[in-house]
Amino acid sequence: MIVMKFGGTSVEDAAALGRLVATVRRQLHRRPAVVVSAMGKTTNGLLECARLAAAGDLPAAEKQLEALAARHFRAADEVAPPAEAAALREALAARFADARAALAEIARGGEVTPRLSDAISANGELLSSLVVAAALRAAGVGGVWVDIRPLLRTNDDFTRAAVRFDLADPRLKAGFGSILSDGGVPVTQGFVGSTEAGGEEVTTTIGRGGSDYSAAILGAALDAEEIQIWTDVDGIMTTDPRIVPAAAKVKTISFAEAAELAYFGAKVLHPSTLLPAIAKGIPVRVCNPRRPEAPGTAIVRHAPPARNPVKAIACKRGITVVNVTSARMLMAHGFLARLFEVFERHETAVDMVATSEVSVSMTLDDTRRLGGILEDLEGLGEVVVERGRALICLVGERLKVTPGVAARIFSSIADVNVSMISHGASAINVSFIVPDLDVEGAVAALHREFFSELDEETFEGRIESRDAR
Repeated sequence: MIVMKFGGTSVEDAAALGRLVATVRRQLHRRPAVVVSAMGKTTNGLLECARLAAAGDLPAAEKQLEALAARHFRAADEVAPPAEAAALREALAARFADARAALAEIARGGEVTPRLSDAISANGELLSSLVVAAALRAAGVGGVWVDIRPLLRTNDDFTRAAVRFDLADPRLKAGFGSILSDGGVPVTQGFVGSTEAGGEEVTTTIGRGGSDYSAAILGAALDAEEIQIWTDVDGIMTTDPRIVPAAAKVKTISFAEAAELAYFGAKVLHPSTLLPAIAKGIPVRVCNPRRPEAPGTAIVRHAPPARNPVKAIACKRGITVVNVTSARMLMAHGFLARLFEVFERHETAVDMVATSEVSVSMTLDDTRRLGGILEDLEGLGEVVVERGRALICLVGERLKVTPGVAARIFSSIADVNVSMISHGASAINVSFIVPDLDVEGAVAALHREFFSELDEETFEGRIESRDAR
């Protein structure tokens, strides 16, 4: 069997839903399970409703919720089997009733707690999956709606809950296995799970972009032969085509390379997506529903060697650099342990680290708890914060065996100020920090340097001239 995950643009209207249905029909022989995101812009719309309610404007929140409801009802009316139209409308109405109740609770409390944020935002996937299951049935495909919440158990860290695999895996296997055995096509939600609190099932979410991760979790639990991520690009590109229109598609990439790209800013995959697939050795394929005949990008355990030393370039904007300087570091042991205990205490991840004899520099993209972190770090030394930075990451398994790559990297961006460099931690990636204002020019220059010639066995696309400006 396979898992097919469809993003928000694949469920945004009746035309997109038609493409989704056709894509699933073509692979019925592979026994698909379908995972969907919310309709495009729905999650942001629901969270804006929550914000308005917390600000004391419940009527405005309810008005915006009604606009979201009208969009879903319109799509449902266009794709549902006639005999199911009334029942589908009733199911959607029940979801919007739950959302209205959550907004009323937010308005009474005057704040969007993490628990209520999850209660609101989870509705996007619950709504879209109801519509997708009905659209499949209308086309003669046995779509079966599955509420994943009782099956995908998490902890109670609302808005970014961690999956409890010991509970989730057997439940997912049992819940989906019976439907697949009966020839049905289960349709479920990404992004959503649940925890138990006082004997009650409480909705959680596993973080923005978590629908990809949900698909990988399900694929691993069901021992899928492949996990497909259907998104609005042809596959993983050599860089963001919004920055470099000449970006080429990568045909095949290794788990290690794709994981580095996802973590360091590539938008195609959620950073955690590959972890369950890696653990089970399940290939992941990134495809475009508008071009279903294209093979997309295959992510496999070991990719064939490429002549190009760099496989792709990613960037992550909005980075904050924290520098800690202390003479106590010199010839001392235990200093780094105390420093990183601060970040552990505040549950904040560090992307990059650079050290010298008396200083440590660290990069963060999650600054929600920066205030508390800085207070604790001031007890260890002088702290300087640099905002408005960007991280650029070049990935490729040949980086570790190709001499002269570093010289090519930094000579191609000689006019850009580079403030941090990391290579030793991962032999397949070179990462560095630049001013946010310089990131697009730097990425374009690097792309010209490393992709003026393409290995046709590895890449698909037009060649960008190194002399292009």
